[in-house]
Formats: sequence, C-alpha cells, structure tokens
Amino acid sequence: MMPPGVPPILLFRAFARNLPMTAAMGGWGRCEPSKQLSLPMRDREIIIDRTCARCRCEYEWGVHVAFYAERAGLSSEQVTSLTHGAPSDPCWANERDRLLIEAAGALHDTADIDDALWRRMAELFSDEQLLDLLMLCGWYHAISFTANGARIACEDGAPRFADVLRRPRTGSWPPSRRTARATGT
Repeated sequence: MMPPGVPPILLFRAFARNLPMTAAMGGWGRCEPSKQLSLPMRDREIIIDRTCARCRCEYEWGVHVAFYAERAGLSSEQVTSLTHGAPSDPCWANERDRLLIEAAGALHDTADIDDALWRRMAELFSDEQLLDLLMLCGWYHAISFTANGARIACEDGAPRFADVLRRPRTGSWPPSRRTARATGT
C-alpha cells in the first residue's frame, strides 16, 4: 500500500487488522486517488479535501493537504476554503473548481446531485469524469467513516483543521514538518 521503503501510514496499519478487507479494497483504493482516474490531480484533491473536511475526517484531510495540496496547485486560501468555506469564496475563480466543491457538498448533504448542478457539470466534465467524481467522493466518505470510527490519530507533522482557520495567513502552505512539530500540530 506504500512505496517500497516507506513505512505504512497509521490508516494502513489499522487496515492490516483485517487482511481480507484490505485485499478486497486494494484495487479500488489504488485507483481512486491515482492517475488512473480521468480527473487531473487538482480535481481529485479538491474532491478529496472537501469530502474529508465535510466528513470531519481530520486524519485523511491532513494526509492529503500535507502531501498533495501544493502539488495540486492549491493555495493556502483554497485549502482554508475547502475546509471551512464555500464554492463562492473569492479564491475560486475557476468554474470547474467551484463545481467540484458544489458536487462534494451535494453528495455529502443529500447523497445526490440535483439536475441543475448535473447539467452545469456536464458542460465541463466528460461522462467518464462525472462517474469518476461520484466514485471518488464515495470512496473518501468510506475512508472518512473508517478513520473517524476507528479513531485513527493524525500523522506526525500533518496539518489540523485548526491550522487553516479563516484568518489572514502568511507564509507558504503546507508548513514544514519541523514547524508543524514545533508548534504541536
């Protein structure tokens, strides 16, 4: 589940307590957050970060923000908005990004996307991307339920929700591991 030589994260250590479940979910789990999806990394990370934040899964949100937010081109203001904000926040100039946030919210709130939102999404996303988006959101609901229910502790150095409160920010995101540890987050 991890690259060679990299120790497993806490979630994967928990999965090891149920090897048949872990084996069964392995294929899907390798596909959902990967390049195999028709969605580019930025789209995937917007869906993942918003879904985990809405599910209040600080563990998985923190892992993704720490390791992928910068690579996906998400600014600190956008990470804050994904965590505590709305698709109407000024940091979202791109309609595609706003639609991803709306979709994650709709799926979280109603387990559905209404016809009007679907039509708007269909103008910017292919059928393949729409299906990938739905399944990606569902996958991270399942991961969030597991991490929350099993009380998986946050990874060392991973950000916490409180690190991205709505306030003016300075510096870059994510903070260095040294800084995060020094501040106790």
